[in-house]
Amino acid sequence: MRDLPGWAVRLRDERRQRLWTQRDMAKHLAEAADARTRDRLPERESLVRMIKDWEAGRHQPKDPYRVLYCRVFGTDEAELFGDRRTVRDRTVTETLSVPVPALPLPTIAPDADLFERITRTVEHPGRVDRQTVAWLETCLAEHRKVEDTIGARPLLGIVRRQLGVVVELAQHARGPLADAVVDLAAQYAQFVAWMSLDVDDQAAALAWYDRAHDWALEIGDVNMATTTLSMKAHQAWSAGNARRCVRLADAARWHDGRVTPGVRGMAAQMAARGHALAGDARPARTLLAEAEALIRRAAEHADDEPAWMYFYDETWFRLQRGMTELQLGNWPKAIDLLTEGLSGLPESYKRDRAWYGSCLAKAHAEAGDAAAAVAVSLPVVVDAVELNRHARKELIDVAALLKQRKSSQAILLQEAIAAAGRTGE
Repeated sequence: MRDLPGWAVRLRDERRQRLWTQRDMAKHLAEAADARTRDRLPERESLVRMIKDWEAGRHQPKDPYRVLYCRVFGTDEAELFGDRRTVRDRTVTETLSVPVPALPLPTIAPDADLFERITRTVEHPGRVDRQTVAWLETCLAEHRKVEDTIGARPLLGIVRRQLGVVVELAQHARGPLADAVVDLAAQYAQFVAWMSLDVDDQAAALAWYDRAHDWALEIGDVNMATTTLSMKAHQAWSAGNARRCVRLADAARWHDGRVTPGVRGMAAQMAARGHALAGDARPARTLLAEAEALIRRAAEHADDEPAWMYFYDETWFRLQRGMTELQLGNWPKAIDLLTEGLSGLPESYKRDRAWYGSCLAKAHAEAGDAAAAVAVSLPVVVDAVELNRHARKELIDVAALLKQRKSSQAILLQEAIAAAGRTGE
């Protein structure tokens, strides 16, 4: 049997890692296409046969299929197909020249000695050392921050490859360093799960949250175990499953006092959001009060919180509370909380600003102020379309609501969403 080309192996492995059949792959490719491209795609059975041929290495995909694969897998052409074709945003997709793929960020560029250590560790995982693990921890922290600005798609492939390196190290690490590497693997898995959910890969998100939870239990990290349950509750909330959201968030709240106040606060607010989704105002607001008290305690000892809780502060909670009041139909309170929260959210958090901006637009629209809804929407439309599918859907819903109410403002928002979509094609 002839060896498969590297790109064919990558196409097959990326699909299998998501537990997709080739028919599932065809469905995702079609969904990733814009309207004009989708009209030119072949029938589903023909596309499945093409996928079989590509994975067998008989011939390499051409455009638009290369682009669609990259959208679905959250990676770039150079990484997926292993060639030197030009990519659209070199500042985002270019990787650092080290044995472990990473964005070219000055904060993670290793010196000569560290470069040699990383190279030696990748080639001989049994020789992993503390300095290499510390560098990987820095990579993860910096990529988390970058994701707040550029979204998940440009990062997901790179971080998945970093996770692969960390998992290999975890299998070989011995002695005191072993738990530190497993802890790092759990953190990477949680981040990959978050980004998978952001690109609507629900199965991969759930699988990686489960893996992160398992690794956390393996080393007794109750903060990560609790966080993964809270994030699975968030996934349930995103799917509109109030009952599962509340149950998972309650399970996260069962852990003992070793869990930090911030992590406990996250679990409490997720339970509140589940109750709000079900229309149960009293338990939702009771839990929000509990979460707020925990957040204040966390702020007093911020250095004791896990690294992945860097975003969790009173501004973030105010926004979450505004979103919950929106779910409960308290439009004036939602507007006040979301407006105040957005004023404290850094401009670099483009993805989050798009989401909470769309929530604020929804609150204004529901309150009957069409002009305010559109005024809030327009500054975030481009980032919503490019970085946050949830925000894009919320803005589409706002435009539909305005149109239903026969507001002349609806056309302004619809045109802005359409223009942003054309720009991103």
